[in-house]
Amino acid sequence: MREAYPDGSGGSTASITAVVNTGDDMWLSGVRIAPDLDTIMYTLAGESDEVRGWGRIGETERVSGELRAYGVGWPWFTLGDLDLGTHLARTSMLRDGLTLAEATDRITSRWPLGVSLIPATNDQVETHVVVEDGTSMHFQEWWTRHRASLAARAFVQQNVDSAVPAPGVLDAIASADVVLFAPSNPVVSIGTILGIPGIRDAVRATSAPVVGVSPVIGGAVVRGMADACLEAIGVATAGDAVAAHYGSRASEGILDAWLLAEEDAALSDAVEAAGIRASVVPLWMRDIPTSAALAAAALAAAT
Repeated sequence: MREAYPDGSGGSTASITAVVNTGDDMWLSGVRIAPDLDTIMYTLAGESDEVRGWGRIGETERVSGELRAYGVGWPWFTLGDLDLGTHLARTSMLRDGLTLAEATDRITSRWPLGVSLIPATNDQVETHVVVEDGTSMHFQEWWTRHRASLAARAFVQQNVDSAVPAPGVLDAIASADVVLFAPSNPVVSIGTILGIPGIRDAVRATSAPVVGVSPVIGGAVVRGMADACLEAIGVATAGDAVAAHYGSRASEGILDAWLLAEEDAALSDAVEAAGIRASVVPLWMRDIPTSAALAAAALAAAT
């Protein structure tokens, strides 16, 4: 979400609030892990290991080695030592009585991120995957250990029906100038956020334009195995199909506008036919300039 606040000079400054998925969160080896919150924080702080694609720069893994030697945790899920420092800090704060949102605010204050991060909920809404033989496992096991190779029958966000949005989430949506859905996994990331009671209704009710960015370019997902998630819910791995999955706000959906990749320009008519304005722009975020250009295109699509 993007919100404008007076800066005292007669103009205004831009403020960005990111409502972050917590469905990947879990308890492991006695600590509370929040992968999406941490990944966004490390990336904005310039601390993310871009080579590995996860964790901190200069990471070591001595503690994980010791945990494996003791038979504790998941041997296929490596926690870096610096990353563990974040998890220990979060766990300490939670045990001291802070909510996840309060702990996140304290943790992120370490770096000037330029963005306010709010977990979608303070409640524990963990995503589990039911595979073909009926076995249920945490999303991280299906994603990291099995690399989504086990056909998924269903995704279950545990306790989602009783969850409530974290403080600030609904206000951020209601007061935003633009609501932007990033090209995240439509099923287990965006889908989990929208599944928390009140959030989808807030998106539909906001006076701000709602713009989404396709997570599919040329028939392939941008990152990860999101295609396996889409297949499980019967949605094709295509830019127009994901737009239709979200739907138009004029037809009980959530989108006003949708950004398609240049490679998918031929799909714009189908998106428009679904009642969603289509913009065809470069979607690959290869560096800061291309990422900034995409952000500008998303704001332009809101007008």
